[in-house]
Amino acid sequence: MAKRSMLEREKRRKKAAARDHAKRLVLRATIKSLTVSDEEKAAAVVKLQKMPRDGSVSRQRNRCAISGRPHGYYRKFGLGRNMLRQAAMNGEIPGLRKASW
Repeated sequence: MAKRSMLEREKRRKKAAARDHAKRLVLRATIKSLTVSDEEKAAAVVKLQKMPRDGSVSRQRNRCAISGRPHGYYRKFGLGRNMLRQAAMNGEIPGLRKASW
């Protein structure tokens, strides 16, 4: 089980990213635009840099929904490898079986 502080940090980052998403999109579009002047682009870069880091989507870490484990995460199932195996053995994931040949 992951530390409670790490799980809470991820929740905070997820909320911050959702809150700042639209603003970051506008600033990035301004920076990439070909019609905007260089001064406006520079101002947009500065604004983007001054925004909180945790508002960036790339700061989030994929974690297991059950245990909070950050490594060995299967995106398709939203579970870590340990919990995925346990759920598969219990028959909780439709269509997933242990391989045998």
